[in-house]
Amino acid sequence: MASSPRLRPPVQVALLQYTREGPRLVAAAARITVSKKPLSSAWNMSGKDVEKWIRELIRRGHGSPLEHSVYTFEAECSRVCSHQLVRHRLASYTQQSMRHTEGFLRAAVLRVCSLLGRRCPQRPGGAGGHRAYADALRAALDEAERGRVGWAELAAAASEAFVFNPGWSGDVLARYARAYLAAAAEYYEALSKHIPKEDARMLLPQAVRTRIVFTMNARELLESFLPLRMCSHAQWEIRMLAWKVQALLEQVHPEIFSYAGPRCVLQENRLRDEPCRLRDYLAGRCGFTQPRCPELVPRQGIPSCLAYAAASSGAIAEPAGSRPADTRGVHAEPRGQARA
Repeated sequence: MASSPRLRPPVQVALLQYTREGPRLVAAAARITVSKKPLSSAWNMSGKDVEKWIRELIRRGHGSPLEHSVYTFEAECSRVCSHQLVRHRLASYTQQSMRHTEGFLRAAVLRVCSLLGRRCPQRPGGAGGHRAYADALRAALDEAERGRVGWAELAAAASEAFVFNPGWSGDVLARYARAYLAAAAEYYEALSKHIPKEDARMLLPQAVRTRIVFTMNARELLESFLPLRMCSHAQWEIRMLAWKVQALLEQVHPEIFSYAGPRCVLQENRLRDEPCRLRDYLAGRCGFTQPRCPELVPRQGIPSCLAYAAASSGAIAEPAGSRPADTRGVHAEPRGQARA
């Protein structure tokens, strides 16, 4: 592949709604557990006291007050990623149905048609339209094999409907673009033969894009989803999603989510007299005292493991030497056991 394609971002996420006074509600709920006063009285505290109560919750692992603050997101990712996301059971999910819409696929086909200079229907409609889409995709693959259309351009078109790992080499991108577009051609061929969408979709790779709305409370986010999925041992796509979620949460409620991070951070903050913020661990202002993290990375390997997780997810620029050494599964991709 001669040039680098401009791929659609593999993961996009937006924070739709959240409990506006979440930190104060969490702190007040924590306060009434040790006070005879009602929540209305506990509510009246300074911002510093709110932070103090939340830090104490994090340090002690007293999670129930965190459950009162709730957050709703919309994510665009692959079906591989969404299948991992919905395993977090203390949450609510609503996902786009591929039985009723194939908008991402249609966008990819129309971009392919533009590359070929073909006129394709904006909405394929009946058998003729579906056949036109299948023919356009097969023609594009044939043109690419003959060198008349670049694989970089086809990969960029395919990324409208399918997720590519941005770390893949040009040859790998071309191989995946070929497979993705061939599968899409089979999908539209099936539709042209009046096979129902719910059956035709079985031909599509799990890399196909989807949209999903999900709601989690602060406890699920702080103690389960973020620690598991921000870790370098998590699969790269859901790790990218988790780091984006953490960044959005820290923007609105830093009192809670500046302390969020992978399991090494969660565990370390429960060992320390005062918890540290994620950015302080990343900057080296806070060190690790645990002999090894829950993923069995020894203490000396944790900082580079954390830096790699952040950098590979686009959260920070990857500093020199941040890629973890091959020590007891510090770097899970591709050598260790990545969490599905």
